[in-house]
Amino acid sequence: MTYPTILEVETADRIQLCRWWRFLQSPGTEAIGRKNFQVVLDRQVEIMDRIAERMKDVGGFTPEISKKLGWS
Repeated sequence: MTYPTILEVETADRIQLCRWWRFLQSPGTEAIGRKNFQVVLDRQVEIMDRIAERMKDVGGFTPEISKKLGWS
């Protein structure tokens, strides 16, 4: 799963936010060992922080959402 843009995060619904929260890799993981690691890390941290803020605003996970998304 690739990181969304900030615009995608801003317009995502609760289910999509929860999906990203559960399944995105930790920020920077895909760039380990690459020259642009810090740039990728900084961008992805910003995106993940915004996902976390939006998740809080919309009420976060529920057991029903968790079951709907599964673990894979």
